[in-house]
Amino acid sequence: MMRYKSKNTSKALSLTTISLAVVLGITGCNSGGGTNNTDGNIGLDDNNEQPSLSPSNFILSNNGPSNVGTTNLIDENATTLKTFTSGNNEGVDINKLGHLVHAGDASVASLRTVCHIQNRADGASYDSNIDRELTGSSTGLVNPKGIDHSEKMGLVFVADFNAMQVSIYGDQAAGDVMPVATTITDATPWDLVYDDDNDRLYVALTDGTVAVYDDFVESDFAATPARVITPSDEAGMKVSVNIHGIVLDKSTNTLVLSDVGDAEDITDGSIFVINNADSADGNITVARTIAGPTTMLGNPVDITLTGTDLRVAEKSNDAILVFSDIYNGESGDIAPDLITSTEKPESLVEVPESYQLVDVSDITDGSADILSVAVSSNPATPGATSNMVASFDASLTSNSGSYDTQRTQESSTFDAAGNSYTTFDGDASGILISTKVATNRSDGTYNPSYDRVISGSNTGLVEPKGLDVASQAGMILVAENNETTPGILIYSSCASGNVSPVLTLSTSNLARPWDVDYDAQTDKAFVALTDGTIAVFDEVLANINAGVTDITAESRLIVPATAGAPLEAPTNIHGIDYDPSSDSLIVSDVGSADDITDGKIYVMNDAAAASGVTDISVSISGANTNLGNPVDIMYTGSHLYVAEKSNNLVMRFDNILTSSGGDIVPDLSISYTAPESVAIVPASLQAH
Repeated sequence: MMRYKSKNTSKALSLTTISLAVVLGITGCNSGGGTNNTDGNIGLDDNNEQPSLSPSNFILSNNGPSNVGTTNLIDENATTLKTFTSGNNEGVDINKLGHLVHAGDASVASLRTVCHIQNRADGASYDSNIDRELTGSSTGLVNPKGIDHSEKMGLVFVADFNAMQVSIYGDQAAGDVMPVATTITDATPWDLVYDDDNDRLYVALTDGTVAVYDDFVESDFAATPARVITPSDEAGMKVSVNIHGIVLDKSTNTLVLSDVGDAEDITDGSIFVINNADSADGNITVARTIAGPTTMLGNPVDITLTGTDLRVAEKSNDAILVFSDIYNGESGDIAPDLITSTEKPESLVEVPESYQLVDVSDITDGSADILSVAVSSNPATPGATSNMVASFDASLTSNSGSYDTQRTQESSTFDAAGNSYTTFDGDASGILISTKVATNRSDGTYNPSYDRVISGSNTGLVEPKGLDVASQAGMILVAENNETTPGILIYSSCASGNVSPVLTLSTSNLARPWDVDYDAQTDKAFVALTDGTIAVFDEVLANINAGVTDITAESRLIVPATAGAPLEAPTNIHGIDYDPSSDSLIVSDVGSADDITDGKIYVMNDAAAASGVTDISVSISGANTNLGNPVDIMYTGSHLYVAEKSNNLVMRFDNILTSSGGDIVPDLSISYTAPESVAIVPASLQAH
């Protein structure tokens, strides 16, 4: 199955991201274009040497007698770098967060999401504690083949062959859930590609046509195609038989198709180039055709495009083929530029360049535009705001919508793709992960076709409060506040269901945490404790890499102080935000939970190395501040937003690090019932 890739030169896979080495099986394998011929590379240029190809890495899905259920990480010459056993065997795609989605029908119909696939160790396997699966009778899956993502919409599109339909699921869905929608096709579909910018879906059909659905999502998943493209010769006669692979190059408005012809014939495969893809309709004269015995095209089941280099998964002839400069040259029996032997390749996807994933809790650019300020509500008496995550504008003047979690919620935050993470308790406790709440579903509600839940006895979640998401590392960190087993519980961000923490952090005196902020730059977790102190855990991921599953004491304990004297009781730290740019730690103190006037905000400098009694550099408190129970905070890189629960306010204190402090009036505020948490949604998320 194909994926659109820009025509910019692809970069070699970067493994600089700190990830879960033991839990997620990370390896330090480096990619690169080498001349290793262990996979049977055959160069076909004048010097019988390998062609010069742009450094790239790809995930290859295998479907042969001895390798079914495995994927290979391969380089631009199709040299295998490492192998992973996913258990599935059909189409592959990689989303913005770097997770593989792998379709399968070898045993049961399934979509498996594999966390940070390019970083998994050689020989590693699918792990239900850190990965997740969509499968079961409710899914409607029969023979899922090609798949593609809409990053903007948070949707996965599946070409389901024997079901004769395109099935659509939310990107965060897991388990035995119904699709968001299905679209019946006129012939069995094998692959598809979605144009995220123009809301257009192209479906490769095995009757030799391409169905095109314009305004697909906007039209509520159109039931019939707006156009049907039939590859034809100059006389208008159909030349296609059985289209499988499809790739869209938006920069040239071009489709490239692979046709397997007769599946029993290992010589009759073809490649077609179709110009003006966005308007093509009916019998379209192909711009270029590659077919014939020299091409080695028999059953080209999938294709992917990197610049103008077309890679082909040639299943019947057991090879990866590369045709360079695919748009130019004569039609006919053209030899591949590179042939690499491999058993029964099924699908290919290019590994993207490493994304610069910045989570909302790690924003440091105070000048960046803010899309919204998300606030969860948790009133003691159920009311209109119960279960709601409301969206306010940056100036706190209006509420633009609310997402209904359908749960007694605590804190909410977002990952680098705009998915929301919300802790909840009540009849059950857990984490709700919802697709694209930051950008697309501000007036939506929880829906298992879109969303997933981490909950159950194995999770250890009893009274979860604040949480943080580390997208680059694939972690969810949760402050578990229960009296008996308090601690920071860390889960894979890909997981679903009744899973166990991958690491538990506990303080030496079992103090109860309310919130946590993880800093990826320093690999530290800063934990707000309700006894008025702050625990710091160093080398969180390094410990995971070493196989540690429990840490029973903090690395350091920070005791907020004034002029060297620890703060007097009552002191009860709740909200916490570490700013790596200034090495400042900002915390909120609710004081006595029964006093709606004694809340405080503190700033402490040189926080990364702070230990023991640490003087406060900025202190804000007093009647004018309206601080009573400031249960959560978030820093924008210049201003501090505060969820003030007891006084039913969301507030902002500007230029917090240089504030004179004292009994100052907040710069902005808006009334809202029992705000429990606050999170900043950057405008940059709208682009994804």
